[in-house]
Amino acid sequence: MAQLRKVHGSENRFFLLDQTTLDQPLNDGELSALAQQVTNPKTGILDGADGVLVVNSSSHDNVLAQMRVINADGSEASMCGNGLRTVSRYLAEKNHTNQFKVETMTADLQVSRQNDLAPEVPAFSVEISPVRFKPADFPFTNLGNDALIDQPVPAFVPGLNFTAIAVPNPHLISFVDEETMNGEALGELGSRLNGVNDYFPDGVNVSFAQILGKNQLFVRTYERGVGFTNACGTGMSATSLAFAMTHPNLGQFDRTITVYNPGGMVKTQVHQSDNRYWIDLIGNATQTHLIDVDEAELHGVNVTSETASIQQTEEEAAYLKFVDQLPKVSTIAVKK
Repeated sequence: MAQLRKVHGSENRFFLLDQTTLDQPLNDGELSALAQQVTNPKTGILDGADGVLVVNSSSHDNVLAQMRVINADGSEASMCGNGLRTVSRYLAEKNHTNQFKVETMTADLQVSRQNDLAPEVPAFSVEISPVRFKPADFPFTNLGNDALIDQPVPAFVPGLNFTAIAVPNPHLISFVDEETMNGEALGELGSRLNGVNDYFPDGVNVSFAQILGKNQLFVRTYERGVGFTNACGTGMSATSLAFAMTHPNLGQFDRTITVYNPGGMVKTQVHQSDNRYWIDLIGNATQTHLIDVDEAELHGVNVTSETASIQQTEEEAAYLKFVDQLPKVSTIAVKK
């Protein structure tokens, strides 16, 4: 038997698959098909998810394991901050260690266990890097040849300024008021820039952020390959950096920034040294279900309530209790 885990960071939900425990790892085609099947609330289990986190062995020196991120549409993301926290917890418990590196598509990232956010709400800190601004790193076109930092782009949404940051996932960020945050513009822009468009040929994650006060934000993201998510770890990280760069009187480098999202809250710290930027993302790593399934069903892309045995943990209740104690900063509902 194989085992999947249902996990989440700020209600950004995933199935976690450790391929090192399988007799035969899934190939790329099988992973893509499995992600599309199991994350779909109609064809999968447990109301679906935003993607599948895949743990593999790593050949890199001083690295504990490799993480791959397969989106709900079967595409692969270069990184996922919320997902990395949950993978880090899994690896920490499996290997009895609290500080190590994890290989991702573009970098080996430092992770570490943190103090629990609340009883039964374990937390991890993960490094978000590398940070890039050049158009070729997204890529983006028809927006000039320089970095896009706090600039108006009327073709996107008139009256809003935008910043483009790759961490390394590509992100387009705008700071907006409450009315805009709760309106239709984010969904319309996210959908448009992740279809055939003249600006981001590979698509882009789009985040709107509302400044709540000094070192405080609310962030909502339309995620490439997924759509609206309860939270996007790299999105909140990139937005925190944009906050410190474009609103230095409110967002500070090397200080803790509290970032609320539709699924809860995380903490970030943004850093700069010798023209290098990086972000520490700190938040929950919650495990809600253990799912036992025959390995043949994974290869056959057939993980359903009929083929799997599912055991629920008590951690979601603890997480929701934690969220209930947070300030109510948005009327946007959590996606169940």
